[in-house]
Amino acid sequence: MYPYYEAEWSILPPEHNRRYSPGLTINNIKQVINETIETNILRKPSPTRLRELIRNIRASRTAAEERAVVNTECAYIRSTFRETDCIWKCRNMAKLLYIHMLGYPAHFGQMEALKLAASPKYTDKRIGYLGAMLLLDERADIHVLLTNCLKNDLNSSTQFIVGTALCTLAAIASPEMAHDLAHEIERLIASSNTFLRKKAILCAFRMVRRVPELMDEYMPKCAAFLNDKNHGILVSTITLVTEMCEQSPVVLNYFKSSIPTLVRMLKTLIVSGYSPEHVVNGVSDPFLQVKILRLLRILGHGDPDQSEIMNDVLAQVATNTETNKNAGNAILYETVLTIMNVESENSLRVLAVNILGRFLLNSDKNIRYVGLLTLVRTVQRDMTAVQRHRITILECLTDADSSIQKCAMELSFSLVNAQSIEMIVRELLKYLATADADMKSICSSKIVSAAELYSPSVHWHLDVLLKVLTITGNNIRDDVISSTIQLISNAPREEQSFISGKMWEAITNMNQLENRQPLVQVAVWTLGEYGEAGHFDEDELIEHYRQLLWAPQLSITTKQYILVSLAKISVRMEHCTANIQNIINTFRVHLNVDLQQRAVEFSTLFTSYSHLRAALLEKMPTLKISDMASSEYNSDFTASSEDAQPSMASPSAESTSTPLEDRSNQDILLDLLGGDSFGSGSNTSTATTPSPLQQSAPNADFLDLLGLGVNGNTIPSTVVSSSVPDVGATTITVFSRDNIDIRFFIRKEADYAVVTVKTTNNSLNMLDKYMFQVAVPKAFRIRMQEPSSTVMLPGESIVQDIHVERLNATVTGVGLRMKVRFSYEIGNYSMMEQTDVNEFPPDLFI
Repeated sequence: MYPYYEAEWSILPPEHNRRYSPGLTINNIKQVINETIETNILRKPSPTRLRELIRNIRASRTAAEERAVVNTECAYIRSTFRETDCIWKCRNMAKLLYIHMLGYPAHFGQMEALKLAASPKYTDKRIGYLGAMLLLDERADIHVLLTNCLKNDLNSSTQFIVGTALCTLAAIASPEMAHDLAHEIERLIASSNTFLRKKAILCAFRMVRRVPELMDEYMPKCAAFLNDKNHGILVSTITLVTEMCEQSPVVLNYFKSSIPTLVRMLKTLIVSGYSPEHVVNGVSDPFLQVKILRLLRILGHGDPDQSEIMNDVLAQVATNTETNKNAGNAILYETVLTIMNVESENSLRVLAVNILGRFLLNSDKNIRYVGLLTLVRTVQRDMTAVQRHRITILECLTDADSSIQKCAMELSFSLVNAQSIEMIVRELLKYLATADADMKSICSSKIVSAAELYSPSVHWHLDVLLKVLTITGNNIRDDVISSTIQLISNAPREEQSFISGKMWEAITNMNQLENRQPLVQVAVWTLGEYGEAGHFDEDELIEHYRQLLWAPQLSITTKQYILVSLAKISVRMEHCTANIQNIINTFRVHLNVDLQQRAVEFSTLFTSYSHLRAALLEKMPTLKISDMASSEYNSDFTASSEDAQPSMASPSAESTSTPLEDRSNQDILLDLLGGDSFGSGSNTSTATTPSPLQQSAPNADFLDLLGLGVNGNTIPSTVVSSSVPDVGATTITVFSRDNIDIRFFIRKEADYAVVTVKTTNNSLNMLDKYMFQVAVPKAFRIRMQEPSSTVMLPGESIVQDIHVERLNATVTGVGLRMKVRFSYEIGNYSMMEQTDVNEFPPDLFI
């Protein structure tokens, strides 16, 4: 009779919670309702709304005011959670989640979120599941309490409740929860409701990531879903397939048969405007296109046949996509990555690099940054194509954004070669002048390394190093100082005279030398060694040295350089000896012990041992790379005291002696192999080609020091290699750079393999003192013959044979690998290179 009041009867208090009686009048009913409202609502003020809380927090002028607002609200929310009949639980949970997103602790709301998730009301359930996603993760102890609630909701008849449960499961599913609810997910994936099927597929993505063995159940379903017409289903399915392919090679091979389907789908999106309701800024469903391109990138990697299928559609995407909006740029970016990661055609890679070149001309900084970052990652795939955009890349060095500058700098160094070195270094020096301190250190070191590799002349090289020292100041690495000193030492006499004058001008005409102390160190070293070639005023030089020594801003290291340089100048300029001696004597009482010791020792040379001063302070010998490397290697190769024994074997005896175990050789191998690169063990094999100075009997102890004596895995031989590589032999290109070409020609003999090393000099200069070294894993033994020569004229080659034998024929699973090191001299320069060779035929010792 009164349906309205029947419906509202449940809100009455217990004393009024009775059935409607005909004796009650309308006025009595109104009175009961008014009393209920006054008791439960009016006397309890309603909590602050979420919008009002946000307004109050944003109105806070200080962090303390914000904390006060948040703490007050949290205290109120915590008190309402303890009440059992509060009708504002949803509102309070929403406010607590906002407070949690601001970074304040909200863990006390975890149980309340579970209670709301278990509520029969959808409004409560929605806020409860949202709270569970934000406040819980799979490590929480109460996480397991949610499993039963999720299971019930996944079987609900209301699609929105099922969808909310799927979203929660996809966000916080643990391996245990994935196992418990796997059956429900499989059932929902096969649902006819596209809304639920899409969410179930995305939930399966999380479950596969947590429990990979579940992917076997989804593979056939995903293959069928790739033919679906619904975009939501396609995007979800491709996301799941991508994840499974990244985890399992078996699944990857399974879905390679779907490449034609994906190619057809992508072509339809480009050409015919597949599903126009999904157009974004004139691009047909960019989200689906991006997902397809990512999956194609995985499926086509390392597979030329499958890559051939997708070449045409990739070209269509690259040429037909609009670039005026970010949606089109996103598709082009993914297209470039796909082209560079699959076995695409050369013309297609050039097209991809040109797309990135257009990115560099975009006014949007984000797009320019993405273009540079992608070029850095893919520059090795097609260096020639990237070189065409060299000018645009160098222009990015002047960009105001530091991230763009850094990417442009890294890419510029990747483009350096003998033809472009001068132009690129010129632009990098301009960038170096405006770069911050950290970038100056990195950039200067890389400029020095690039100049060492591709310098067109010594004069240009010295000029560049002087500019680097001047611009970089104290933000320079120590290797730059040593590299500059070494180059000056190896330079011709006229270049030493030139750089001495330049260094003198630098330290006399430049202010704030305390900010350029590496320059001062190199300058005083140069003046101390070659000061007589500078033709400058000697008295002015000594006076300037005096000022530098007493400058309080200069470091102790710099003053050490100056003091030694001053002592050497006393030998070069005899009439200044008295003044130099007086300056040095003042440092005999210096507070720094090192400077004091140097001064005392140099003063003794001026008095008691003056007859030895000229010999002790003469010019240093030329610093060559080979000399520095030899001392470095000797320190690593030296055997321990208990094992170091001089070798008395002559060259003839070496070839017939019984192999002996020598622990000193173990260190040699570890150094040559780069540590434990082939595994630890005392039997790792090595072989080193002796140089002409190492072939006489008096140098037998030197042979032993370098590991060239007898050892367990090396069989020395004095036979000179004179063989010509067989036409039918397997060929491996070991090294091809800087006009040096090294190739291996491999042929199999009865129980061993012969590797013929052919080194060709393609430069216009003569190479001298050629030496070739190799190391192999401990499972193999090698015998190296002497090279056909140690000198290579332009266009000529050196041939050398290496016999390789497996020590234990029954041991399998260890393939042949080599670490190669070779060195040579060209003019006044000594060069050394090292590389790994891992492409030996797998059936070489079968």
